[in-house]
Amino acid sequence: MSAVAAVFYRDYRHRRTNIGFVFWDLFVPVAYLTLFGLGFERMMGGDLAIGGISASYTDFFLAGVLAMSSFGIAMNTSWGFFMDKDSGIFYELLTYPITRRQFLLGKICFNVLLSLIGSLAAITLGALFLGINVRWAWLPATLGVVALTTAGWFFLFAIVAIRMTRMDSFNTFTSAAYIILMFLSSMFYPIEDLPAWFQVIARINPMTWQVDVLRFSLLGVGTPAVALIELICFGAFALVGLSFAVKAIDRAG
Repeated sequence: MSAVAAVFYRDYRHRRTNIGFVFWDLFVPVAYLTLFGLGFERMMGGDLAIGGISASYTDFFLAGVLAMSSFGIAMNTSWGFFMDKDSGIFYELLTYPITRRQFLLGKICFNVLLSLIGSLAAITLGALFLGINVRWAWLPATLGVVALTTAGWFFLFAIVAIRMTRMDSFNTFTSAAYIILMFLSSMFYPIEDLPAWFQVIARINPMTWQVDVLRFSLLGVGTPAVALIELICFGAFALVGLSFAVKAIDRAG
C-alpha cells in the first residue's frame, strides 16, 4: 500500500468509527435542503427571479447545500488533523515511511471523495424527490468544481490546524469561519437587492464564488463570463492555500 493510500485508508477507518461525522458530512446537508429549502419555498409562495431565470427556492438552495457540504467536510477533517497533532499521533506517523506532503495529499484525496459522494447524494435526492431541475449534462463540471473547492477549504483549515496550538482557539476560528463565510455570501439568498456593504463583502468571499459557480453549472443561473472569473478566483485561492499549507506542514514540529 502506498503512503498516500495508507493515509486515505486511515481517514476512512476514522470516519467509520465516528458515525457523528459521517452523519454530519453526508446527511445534514440533505436535511438542510429538505427542511430549510422546502420551508422557505412554502413561506415565499412563489419562485425567485435569479440571473434571468425563474427558479424555486429549493432549486436556488441546492448549490448552497453542496458548498455547505464541502466546507463542513473540510472543517471536520481539519479537526481530526488538529487532534492528531495535539496528541502526537501526527509526529508518530512521520516516523513511518510517509512524508509530510504525502500525509497532506492523502487527507485531501479522502476529503474530495467524501465531498463528491455527499454532493451526488444531494443532487440525486433533490432531483428525484424535490423536483429540482438539474442540468445533468453539466454534472461532470459540477463535480469538478466540488473537488476543487473542497480542496481549497481543506487547505485553509489545514493551515489553521497546523499553526494553532490551543483547542479553544481552533474551535473559535472554525466556528467564526462557519458563520461569517456562509452567511456573508450568496448561499442562502440572492445578494443583488441587499445593502451595498453586504454586496461588497459577499463578492470578495470565496464562498460566494463557489456557490455562484455551482449555481451556474447546476441551474444555468448567471453568465458564463462571471462564472469563469469566479472559478479562476477560487482556483487562485486554492493555490495560495496549498502553498501556505505545504509550508506550514513542512515547518510543523
